[in-house]
Amino acid sequence: MATREPLYALGHSEQELERLARQGRAFGPFTKALFAQAGITRGMHILDVGCGSGDVAFLAAEFVGAEGKVVGVDRAAEAVSWARARCDSFGSKNVHFVQGDPTAMGFDRAFDAAVGRLVLMYYPDPGEALRQVARHVRPDGLVVFQEIDILNCRTFPDSPLLKQCRDWIMSTFERTGARPRMGLELFRFYRSAGLPAPSLRHDAWIAGGPEPAPYEWLAGVVRSLLPAMEQVGVASADEVGISTLAERLRADVVASGGVFVSPALIGAWSRKAA
Repeated sequence: MATREPLYALGHSEQELERLARQGRAFGPFTKALFAQAGITRGMHILDVGCGSGDVAFLAAEFVGAEGKVVGVDRAAEAVSWARARCDSFGSKNVHFVQGDPTAMGFDRAFDAAVGRLVLMYYPDPGEALRQVARHVRPDGLVVFQEIDILNCRTFPDSPLLKQCRDWIMSTFERTGARPRMGLELFRFYRSAGLPAPSLRHDAWIAGGPEPAPYEWLAGVVRSLLPAMEQVGVASADEVGISTLAERLRADVVASGGVFVSPALIGAWSRKAA
């Protein structure tokens, strides 16, 4: 695995930020269940690492209530601007967004918890990133992250087209320095960061029939990755045929009477040693 700073291959276009919001709604129930099981509760002061368009921060804000506060931090100015606009439109009073890298910046007080979703996969050394994030958490505070295992994405019976899309996504992430199976690496990176062995949970959604959402989600990821795919030599726009990809995926699965299984979301949580 590359040790250089990974390229964020999905980019920060308006189209991608809108896709992230749709993805946030799909993944939201799994993250909500993780937060509840981990012990995120009212009144907490929470750091959201790699907040993107703000979905995890808004979800955390529901848990902490008016007595708590969530600070979302992202390195991309475009993402922070988008998250702030959403915050204003929602009228959220207990969420604040800041541009920066939480592994390198300081805060004026310790947090009760640090959380993040699909963010450690983009750090060249996730263990060191966790170690630096944990600096901002009070003793006995929570460190809660949820990462992906893309190889879990599949259909039954097998769809050759879906397998091809999964291979394109896996290869693009790997060639740009990201970790497409980061969820399965969480346990060892928590330990290498000096954190107690985390508890773990595994979530995925499954769908059958012609409901378009799963295929539109997968095609949307491919669409956002397509410029990077071409740049690193994984696939060309002609090979992908993005304008019809979602419909071809759906037709392939429906014709076999099959089911679609999403990538796994693997959650990890532990408490910083007192």
